Amino acid sequence: MNGISIKKDRILFYGNTAGYVDGGKAVVDPIFHCEELKDYLTVKKGLTVQWTDGVYDRLANSKPDMDGNAPILKACRIHQLKPEVDVMMKFIGYDELLERFGEPNPENYRVVYDGQLETNDLDAIYEKFNLNHPPDYQGHSLSMSDIIELYDDSGSTFYYVDRFGFKEIDFQAPALKQSSTQDMSL
Repeated sequence: MNGISIKKDRILFYGNTAGYVDGGKAVVDPIFHCEELKDYLTVKKGLTVQWTDGVYDRLANSKPDMDGNAPILKACRIHQLKPEVDVMMKFIGYDELLERFGEPNPENYRVVYDGQLETNDLDAIYEKFNLNHPPDYQGHSLSMSDIIELYDDSGSTFYYVDRFGFKEIDFQAPALKQSSTQDMSL
């Protein structure tokens, strides 16, 4: 396994940056899926493996930061209003919600997606959940009143899907396990 190594939390597979290590998890692009890499990561390094589309492209095309590493992706959750919530709260802009109902209440929302995406760009996430839903997505197309959460071990940031763009909000969702539903430990 001389062609496989981990340097500065980057997984190198025969000269290619195949993924990265985040805590005890290896996030790897599935184009590199093979027994040799899987065994190296799970047996030799003791990591769980999450095969995530787009990791190679993002790492290869992103500008490195000061220490030479591309930024690590945060995980993403999509929160949508529960079916039993007042229908007048659904699909409205943030200002109208504040005026009529107050701040978004986490008790009114449910998580319809929790996983790793190939981006943390809110516009790209919006497009993905409108045009190309991930297979395990349990909600309707992303719309006003939905909330996008980007999270990692350091915490969460929440964005209300507004009429035009996104509004960063304070939103303390009920405690959820900080791991991906797309985690495929092999």
